[in-house]
Amino acid sequence: MMDVKEIREYLPHRYPFLLVDRVVELNPGESIVAYKNVTVNEPFFTGHFPDHPVMPGVLIVEAMAQAAGVLGFKTMNKRPQDGSIYYFVGADNLRFKRPVVPGDRLQLEAKVISERRGIWKFDVRASVDDETVSTATILCADRKV
Repeated sequence: MMDVKEIREYLPHRYPFLLVDRVVELNPGESIVAYKNVTVNEPFFTGHFPDHPVMPGVLIVEAMAQAAGVLGFKTMNKRPQDGSIYYFVGADNLRFKRPVVPGDRLQLEAKVISERRGIWKFDVRASVDDETVSTATILCADRKV
Protein backbone atom coordinates (compact mmCIF):
# COMPACT_ATOMS: atom_id res chain seq x y z
CA MET A 1 0.00 0.00 0.00
CA MET A 2 1.29 3.47 -0.87
CA ASP A 3 -0.19 6.83 0.09
CA VAL A 4 0.19 9.99 -1.98
CA LYS A 5 3.33 11.03 -0.11
CA GLU A 6 5.14 7.83 -1.15
CA ILE A 7 3.65 7.96 -4.67
CA ARG A 8 5.27 11.39 -5.09
CA GLU A 9 8.65 9.70 -4.52
CA TYR A 10 8.08 7.51 -7.60
CA LEU A 11 6.32 9.95 -9.93
CA PRO A 12 7.68 13.37 -10.95
CA HIS A 13 4.13 14.72 -11.47
CA ARG A 14 2.59 17.27 -9.14
CA TYR A 15 -0.84 18.88 -8.81
CA PRO A 16 -2.83 19.21 -10.99
CA PHE A 17 -1.18 16.43 -13.02
CA LEU A 18 -0.59 13.86 -10.31
CA LEU A 19 -3.43 11.46 -11.09
CA VAL A 20 -2.75 8.60 -8.66
CA ASP A 21 -4.00 9.10 -5.09
CA ARG A 22 -3.31 5.69 -3.56
CA VAL A 23 -1.82 2.30 -4.43
CA VAL A 24 -3.72 -0.60 -2.88
CA GLU A 25 -1.84 -3.55 -4.44
CA LEU A 26 1.68 -3.75 -5.84
CA ASN A 27 3.55 -6.81 -7.07
CA PRO A 28 6.87 -5.57 -8.53
CA GLY A 29 7.49 -7.00 -11.99
CA GLU A 30 3.85 -8.05 -12.27
CA SER A 31 0.96 -5.72 -11.45
CA ILE A 32 -0.44 -2.71 -9.62
CA VAL A 33 -3.89 -1.57 -8.50
CA ALA A 34 -4.27 2.11 -7.67
CA TYR A 35 -6.98 4.72 -7.70
CA LYS A 36 -7.78 8.35 -8.37
CA ASN A 37 -10.63 10.04 -6.52
CA VAL A 38 -12.35 12.30 -9.03
CA THR A 39 -13.76 15.43 -7.42
CA VAL A 40 -15.88 18.25 -8.84
CA ASN A 41 -13.13 20.78 -8.09
CA GLU A 42 -10.65 19.20 -10.55
CA PRO A 43 -9.35 22.09 -12.69
CA PHE A 44 -10.24 20.40 -16.00
CA PHE A 45 -13.97 20.33 -15.16
CA THR A 46 -14.26 24.13 -15.47
CA GLY A 47 -13.66 23.93 -19.22
CA HIS A 48 -14.45 20.34 -20.25
CA PHE A 49 -18.23 20.14 -20.66
CA PRO A 50 -18.83 22.47 -17.65
CA ASP A 51 -22.61 21.89 -17.71
CA HIS A 52 -22.09 18.12 -17.76
CA PRO A 53 -18.59 17.53 -16.30
CA VAL A 54 -16.72 14.58 -17.81
CA MET A 55 -13.08 13.68 -17.14
CA PRO A 56 -11.11 14.06 -20.41
CA GLY A 57 -10.18 10.71 -21.93
CA VAL A 58 -6.58 11.79 -22.36
CA LEU A 59 -6.33 12.26 -18.58
CA ILE A 60 -7.78 8.79 -17.99
CA VAL A 61 -5.01 7.41 -20.21
CA GLU A 62 -2.46 9.54 -18.34
CA ALA A 63 -3.73 8.17 -15.01
CA MET A 64 -3.32 4.59 -16.29
CA ALA A 65 0.20 5.46 -17.51
CA GLN A 66 1.08 6.98 -14.13
CA ALA A 67 -0.02 3.80 -12.33
CA ALA A 68 2.13 1.81 -14.77
CA GLY A 69 4.96 4.25 -14.06
CA VAL A 70 4.82 3.55 -10.33
CA LEU A 71 4.92 -0.18 -11.11
CA GLY A 72 7.89 0.30 -13.45
CA PHE A 73 9.86 2.46 -11.02
CA LYS A 74 9.21 0.08 -8.11
CA THR A 75 10.18 -2.91 -10.27
CA MET A 76 13.45 -1.24 -11.34
CA ASN A 77 14.05 0.06 -7.80
CA LYS A 78 14.54 3.56 -9.22
CA ARG A 79 13.08 6.99 -8.47
CA PRO A 80 12.98 10.22 -10.48
CA GLN A 81 15.37 11.84 -7.99
CA ASP A 82 17.93 9.14 -8.92
CA GLY A 83 18.13 10.69 -12.41
CA SER A 84 15.60 8.44 -14.14
CA ILE A 85 12.41 9.50 -15.88
CA TYR A 86 9.64 7.30 -17.21
CA TYR A 87 7.99 8.62 -20.36
CA PHE A 88 4.62 7.49 -21.67
CA VAL A 89 5.49 6.82 -25.33
CA GLY A 90 2.54 5.04 -26.92
CA ALA A 91 -0.84 3.36 -26.70
CA ASP A 92 -2.41 0.60 -28.74
CA ASN A 93 -5.94 -0.76 -28.74
CA LEU A 94 -7.20 2.18 -26.68
CA ARG A 95 -10.91 2.02 -25.95
CA PHE A 96 -13.32 4.08 -23.85
CA LYS A 97 -16.49 2.41 -22.55
CA ARG A 98 -18.10 4.99 -20.25
CA PRO A 99 -17.54 8.52 -18.98
CA VAL A 100 -15.90 9.39 -15.64
CA VAL A 101 -17.72 12.07 -13.65
CA PRO A 102 -17.23 13.90 -10.34
CA GLY A 103 -17.66 11.56 -7.40
CA ASP A 104 -16.25 8.53 -9.21
CA ARG A 105 -13.34 6.55 -7.80
CA LEU A 106 -11.28 5.63 -10.83
CA GLN A 107 -9.51 2.31 -10.26
CA LEU A 108 -6.29 1.96 -12.25
CA GLU A 109 -4.76 -1.43 -13.02
CA ALA A 110 -1.58 -2.24 -14.91
CA LYS A 111 0.12 -5.54 -15.67
CA VAL A 112 3.62 -5.91 -17.09
CA ILE A 113 3.58 -7.59 -20.51
CA SER A 114 7.27 -7.17 -21.38
CA GLU A 115 10.44 -5.09 -21.03
CA ARG A 116 13.19 -4.71 -23.59
CA ARG A 117 16.06 -2.18 -23.46
CA GLY A 118 14.17 0.17 -21.15
CA ILE A 119 10.89 0.01 -23.11
CA TRP A 120 8.10 -1.41 -20.99
CA LYS A 121 4.77 -2.69 -22.29
CA PHE A 122 1.75 -2.78 -19.98
CA ASP A 123 -1.82 -4.01 -20.22
CA VAL A 124 -3.89 -1.29 -18.48
CA ARG A 125 -7.49 -0.91 -17.39
CA ALA A 126 -9.46 1.85 -15.70
CA SER A 127 -12.78 1.13 -14.05
CA VAL A 128 -15.43 2.61 -11.77
CA ASP A 129 -17.37 0.26 -9.48
CA ASP A 130 -16.00 -2.75 -11.44
CA GLU A 131 -17.38 -1.29 -14.69
CA THR A 132 -14.68 -0.84 -17.35
CA VAL A 133 -14.02 2.76 -18.31
CA SER A 134 -11.01 2.31 -20.56
CA THR A 135 -8.50 -0.33 -21.67
CA ALA A 136 -5.25 -0.15 -23.63
CA THR A 137 -1.79 -1.52 -24.14
CA ILE A 138 0.69 1.23 -23.33
CA LEU A 139 4.41 1.69 -23.74
CA CYS A 140 6.68 3.55 -21.33
CA ALA A 141 10.39 4.32 -21.72
CA ASP A 142 12.89 4.58 -18.89
CA ARG A 143 15.43 7.30 -19.69
CA LYS A 144 18.14 9.19 -17.83
CA VAL A 145 17.45 12.86 -17.15
